[in-house]
Amino acid sequence: MIIVRTQTGKTKEALASLKEVYKNINPSYPFTYQFADEEYRMLYRNDLIISKLSILFSALAILISCLGLLGLVMFSAEQRTKEIGIRKVLGASVGQIIVLFSKNFLELILIAFLIAAPLAWYLMKTWLQEFVYKIDISWWIFALAGILSVLIAFLTMSYQAIKAGMASPVKSLRTE
Repeated sequence: MIIVRTQTGKTKEALASLKEVYKNINPSYPFTYQFADEEYRMLYRNDLIISKLSILFSALAILISCLGLLGLVMFSAEQRTKEIGIRKVLGASVGQIIVLFSKNFLELILIAFLIAAPLAWYLMKTWLQEFVYKIDISWWIFALAGILSVLIAFLTMSYQAIKAGMASPVKSLRTE
């Protein structure tokens, strides 16, 4: 087994001359060769597939969780119609209604993040140690993930909260 570096554009000529030398040295065995870049690509092929699948399933999980959160907020708004109407009559603004809806849900999201972040850090650290070139995962990646999850949840909730805050309190109190 030998490793050969060729000049750019002269790979075919180098392979032909290597084949001739190999035939002269050991004619009973076939001449086989591999390119280093293809070998490295094959080593990380599974990681590339896992990366693509992770992105796909993460996007799907985010979409499903946002739909679930939207359904939960819609249900909560329906259950609290009278309370929102009374708060509006007593002078609550749309912003205060949004805070009313968001506070409980965002607390749960932050608790979930505080549970998931150390677990994710440990699993990522263990997985990254298997590679030849070792790297450490930075804290800002988890901070960014936490901020993005809170932002996505807030945007999911805000539409329904604004809709509930803008509704006429007279209609909600009259129907109750």
